[in-house]
Amino acid sequence: MTNLQIPPTANVSTSSTKPIELYAFLDPMCSSCWNLQPILRKLQVDYEQYFTLRIVLSTQLSSLNSRCTHVEEDGFSHPALPSVAVKAAELQGKRAGVRFLQQLQEQVFLDTKNVATYQVLMDIAEKANLDVAEFESDIKSKEASRAFQCDLYISREMDVSEVPSLVFFNERIEDEGLKVCGVYDYQVYESILEEMLEEKIVPQEPPALEDLFKRYNTLSTNEIAAIYGVTSYAAERELKKRMLLQELERIPVANNVQWRLKQYSNQ
Repeated sequence: MTNLQIPPTANVSTSSTKPIELYAFLDPMCSSCWNLQPILRKLQVDYEQYFTLRIVLSTQLSSLNSRCTHVEEDGFSHPALPSVAVKAAELQGKRAGVRFLQQLQEQVFLDTKNVATYQVLMDIAEKANLDVAEFESDIKSKEASRAFQCDLYISREMDVSEVPSLVFFNERIEDEGLKVCGVYDYQVYESILEEMLEEKIVPQEPPALEDLFKRYNTLSTNEIAAIYGVTSYAAERELKKRMLLQELERIPVANNVQWRLKQYSNQ
């Protein structure tokens, strides 16, 4: 963990009603970033009243074209394209961008799809309930490419060279931020919030299970157990009950079962 000064180019808001600005530097294709996701979610569920989260894409590439060309071709593929696509989704709003990023990571780590292709990204936009025509236009635009370049610039200005990394800033702009590289136990991040706030933090009550799935789309058994403070056995028993009621569906993966709301065919 290191302290650092906030760069003026990052444009951190000091007028937010929430006292902490939390920057999460992620690469959509990085498995460690995927492993950080449950921690970020639990932090949001427990302590979102204290902080504003900003996702900054910090894709690690040996060389990056300033613009992706010929993206109108279905077969086009480029390693930067998923990150540009996330920025294109964000042009429809922050929540739209988060939904798209979640769907993209699920396609990579649950369904093992190649998301560096144009057509797969169009399919993800549809699954994320975006305006697909608008997304198709935005992914080809200079605005999406520039937004991604801005994220890379922020990464350089904050001296972030490793993903995932979290950077915490409090509302006192003269104070240094705290940078945390890698993935740690959840209690480490709780301690950092308390240190930055200089007060005891109090978790919120978790939402109803249905509302949690509407927000996060897929959740693992262990995530559910952690969020609701129950054992994995108790969480799985409840989730299986919801599956029998046709409310949820089960997605077996290597390390931990994932669950999502039951998806019905329109046919």
